[in-house]
Amino acid sequence: MHLDPARTALVIVDMQNGFCHPDGSLYAPPSEAAIEPIARLLDRCREVGVQVVFTRDVHPPQQFDEAHYYDEFERWGEHVLEGSWEAEIVDELRVADEDHIVEKHTYDAFQQTEFDGWLTARQLDDLVICGTLANVCVLHTAGSAGLRDYRPIIVEDAVGYITEEHKAYALEHADWLFGEVIPSDELNFD
Repeated sequence: MHLDPARTALVIVDMQNGFCHPDGSLYAPPSEAAIEPIARLLDRCREVGVQVVFTRDVHPPQQFDEAHYYDEFERWGEHVLEGSWEAEIVDELRVADEDHIVEKHTYDAFQQTEFDGWLTARQLDDLVICGTLANVCVLHTAGSAGLRDYRPIIVEDAVGYITEEHKAYALEHADWLFGEVIPSDELNFD
């Protein structure tokens, strides 16, 4: 797969302490294992000038107090609270000054954020997506991108998950319905 660096963004989804560090409240070992392949991909993208975007799942403590139905704290418990260590990007993935950070409050990085307008203003059409969790925030962000006519490309060896079945489902669903799935070594930028 060949991508134009000038029209591509690397989207690193929710690689935060709360999900990827053993002390995190929603730690999953495969999310921690995804750090190294994401770091390699991040270096490659920076070398060729691909725009880097980090998403951060961040929740104000009272976010779901008045929820009618959607309540992540009920499902997952309190996690990645605003201003907490858990909400920070893991140290191994250095955020550079030129990187963009999307703070999101749901599984979808496009839901009530500036992300769509930010990408459109920069004419970034191809989104190389990695991060965690494969069947939650990665899948919902990639699906939302596809519905907005971006080309979502999920990097299969650079995603975290809870179970292998969750990962397999997410990648199969994305590849079948709205995007593409590819191993990192098949990505080429020219």
